Amino acid sequence: MPDHTAADSAGDRPRVLHLISDPRRAGAQNLARDLHRELRRRGQASALCALAPRPAVPAPRPAAARPGPCTVGGTAPDACGQPCPDPAGPRVTVLGPGRLRPATLRALRSAARAADVVLAHGSDTLAACALALAGTGTPFVYVSVGHPRYWTANRLRRLRGAALMHRAAAVTTLTDEARQVLEEQFRLPAGKVRVIPISRAAESYPPADGRAERRAARHALGLPADVLLVAWIGAIAPEKRLDLALDVLDRLPDVRLAVAGDGPLRESLARHPAAARAHFLGALPDPVPLYRAADALLLTSDNEGVPGALIEAALAGVPAVATDVGWVREVVRDGATGALVAPGDPLALAEALAKVLACNRAGLGAAARAHALAHFELGAVVDAWQRLVGEVWTGDPSSH
Repeated sequence: MPDHTAADSAGDRPRVLHLISDPRRAGAQNLARDLHRELRRRGQASALCALAPRPAVPAPRPAAARPGPCTVGGTAPDACGQPCPDPAGPRVTVLGPGRLRPATLRALRSAARAADVVLAHGSDTLAACALALAGTGTPFVYVSVGHPRYWTANRLRRLRGAALMHRAAAVTTLTDEARQVLEEQFRLPAGKVRVIPISRAAESYPPADGRAERRAARHALGLPADVLLVAWIGAIAPEKRLDLALDVLDRLPDVRLAVAGDGPLRESLARHPAAARAHFLGALPDPVPLYRAADALLLTSDNEGVPGALIEAALAGVPAVATDVGWVREVVRDGATGALVAPGDPLALAEALAKVLACNRAGLGAAARAHALAHFELGAVVDAWQRLVGEVWTGDPSSH
């Protein structure tokens, strides 16, 4: 069992290890980074590790260069072995060459010895923790940021999801509806699934202060200064429907699209007729400059949970046009902070985007920021995270 007497001396708080799949800037990873920073700011020992390198890395590093075990706490800036550079936030240690490779799982098992509770951010980390932490006595919490549809698509996936989630000490999800789905589909006991809203640190997403800052952000990204610029952020994968965004662009000749992300469809979509007015930026190390450069954000997905990019854009004062899927409407208020459109309809998306770009974008952006600050700012929910971690560490469910 973990040595509870070795916990953080600042109030005897448990030492936390945040585990992410890889060091990219994406939804689950961004939440882990922000939560890690906030816990450290509050004086709680916290470390941040990734299972594997960024997917774009073509080959694993030589064995001699791989990091050693993480250490949690202490005085090192982000004491977690050897860091993977991240210019936009905390340094991240890469544990191994692949997400579920034996060497990676051994490194995770070793890293967890220095932690009292592991927070597993994302589905890949759930499987890794269930395998690597078996028999160690170190509990882990699965942080689910997607839609339960991922786990319930077919019988095999449901069986796998149930087996993995039952290994977790607790599961967090974003809404009461998602909690009910998880409890019913996987027969998880009452109290095991906790609802903690998705959140971001507002200070990490400052709005552009006027036209000069917006122009400077565009210049830094190599984007044109004096055009209507719409941001699209995500994996260039089938479910994200970048093809729809390009179809929208085809209908709005005065608009440019900045695409931040990479994926299997990038090469084929770069041949789309409207791609000449799209700027493919690749996977940005930090999305903030793009939010500061954009006039609006476009989300075209066929399915989502609560997309972190919508919250980040809102905090940056950027209105959004989004497909009405998952719990997107929790973030985008149709007509007040942006626009919602049924999925799969490029004409409706184009009409909605044209309307948002033509109206009071500053007013919509200010309303989006106010809504995000009221409902999704990290400081408002970190107390809930600290309570949950404390309960998992001590085994005390008294505040459920």
